[in-house]
Amino acid sequence: MERRPAIAVIAPSILTALGMKSILEKIIPMAEVEVFNDVHALEESGMERYFHFFTAAPLFVRHSALFRPYRRRVILLAGGSVPPELADMRRLNILRSEEELVRDIMHMHRSVHHDAHDPAPDASAAQGPVLSAREAEVLALIARGHINKEIAQRLGIGLTTVISHRRNLMEKLGIRSVSGLTLYAVTRGYVEADEL
Repeated sequence: MERRPAIAVIAPSILTALGMKSILEKIIPMAEVEVFNDVHALEESGMERYFHFFTAAPLFVRHSALFRPYRRRVILLAGGSVPPELADMRRLNILRSEEELVRDIMHMHRSVHHDAHDPAPDASAAQGPVLSAREAEVLALIARGHINKEIAQRLGIGLTTVISHRRNLMEKLGIRSVSGLTLYAVTRGYVEADEL
């Protein structure tokens, strides 16, 4: 028996994830839609079997190394703007109505199958300096209240490397305080406000 194509929905909010699952099942009834509220369960299920990953933008940023091989399959779920380095990715604004989401998904589906790569970035996407993947990870951890030593341990890098990334972030963004970096991270989609 042939297996149905699988889609993964990964979001920390179960309401967002179940709502997205419901919409996808209506649009693509032949697909098996699975919901995950963390990436560890997704990873254990075997990521190679999914042909699309609908994931919250902060989860994608936080686990960019895990998603890197599957980047072309990822569709970001964002509440408006996303970090500038993600502006080239396909995304859905989860604050839109169900009808608009269905239309956006259908548009994406048509453009993918007509060899058009990514839809044009949202006009609402935040403009600003482009951060490297590592800088984005460091910024997210700073915003969540981690100190340099904890960041180094979590990312498996040296303390001086964290300090260097932190200095580069402050220089690039023109921000001189942790509270300023936190505000920037929340407003640009690097972290959700409820993660703080």
